[in-house]
Amino acid sequence: MCLGIPGQIVAITDETRMMAMAEVSGVRREVNVACIALGDLDALVGKWALIHVGFAMSEIDEEEAAKTLEALRGLGEAQETLEAMAEGDKALEGTQ
Repeated sequence: MCLGIPGQIVAITDETRMMAMAEVSGVRREVNVACIALGDLDALVGKWALIHVGFAMSEIDEEEAAKTLEALRGLGEAQETLEAMAEGDKALEGTQ
């Protein structure tokens, strides 16, 4: 299973290689846009895409991107809570 992270295309960096700069949660990374390029690459600037291992795999709308980012934040918070609970259980075991 692969997980795509929503990112917004902010600039075309190398038209020949079909590379663009994408912003993913405030971090900018160069990605290949060959999978979503349907014509003029400049038309991709401002669009949202699911990014996976350096490739823009599919174009998504802004609402879907926001929902996905919120779900990912929620998963991160849930993971932190589970880890804190596990640490608490370990501490309790040490006092028994």
